[in-house]
Amino acid sequence: MKRVSNRPGKIIFTTLLTCLVATLLVPANGLAGKIVDKIIASNTLTVGTTGHFPPFSFKSKEGNYEGFDMELADLMAKSMGVKLVIKRYDMENLLNAVKKGDVDMALAGITMTPQRNLKVMFIGPYTVTGQSILAKKSVVERIKTPADMSNPDFKLAVVAGSTGANVAKAIAPKAQIIETKNMTEAFNMILTNKADALMADQPFCVVAAFKNSSKEIGVSDPFTYEPLGIAMPEGDDLLANWVENFLLKLNAVGKLNEMKKFWFTDPSWMTSLPEDQLTSRPTI
Repeated sequence: MKRVSNRPGKIIFTTLLTCLVATLLVPANGLAGKIVDKIIASNTLTVGTTGHFPPFSFKSKEGNYEGFDMELADLMAKSMGVKLVIKRYDMENLLNAVKKGDVDMALAGITMTPQRNLKVMFIGPYTVTGQSILAKKSVVERIKTPADMSNPDFKLAVVAGSTGANVAKAIAPKAQIIETKNMTEAFNMILTNKADALMADQPFCVVAAFKNSSKEIGVSDPFTYEPLGIAMPEGDDLLANWVENFLLKLNAVGKLNEMKKFWFTDPSWMTSLPEDQLTSRPTI
């Protein structure tokens, strides 16, 4: 028996299907390369940063933006064959600049959190940091787990209200938690032996240890997991795909590990760091 189709119905179905596909494709095609097109047309990659978070991002004594993130941004611009322009924002305004499209992306040691991910898109993590302890090297060498700190004889300095304070209370509840007004006060407690260790962001700990290398200060591996990502505006799947593949390639050839080793274990870059950025940083 020959199958007979309902011609009018088929035409209507085909028309609706065509309209649906067109509706789905137009926004995708319209957004697929919007930011990439702007970058290529202007021959410029615009990256936002705080410029005040060594070793990820800081303004050198010479007035140049340097750091792990700034090196990463420079590599991206060179791979694209365009110029790099850095725009500085306070942290509270940085993600807004990304969301509004004032910058093509942001690199500032930004922890990827669910709350931030509701505002902007993140690609990464490209590296991971967390809360570490800063102490005399002999102390760091014997603290392998949080349990090694969680006893009444261990004095752990923290800045009141900081992430480090919250983490210290959670992972070392039996330790003597000494809350201070600021990071400088907490760090001085280590230098004067009034505390066994200071808990803070690993980047701060690294910079402080570099500055005080003559005092045999060391930094532990992070006790928490804080993935850092590249913040990007919505609207360009092509750019997001490019950045993902760029990071995969850097990781595959060992470049990301090479960069992290330099910025976190080699103090030679400290000669470029202004004095006012040695012990202060925004909350990231």
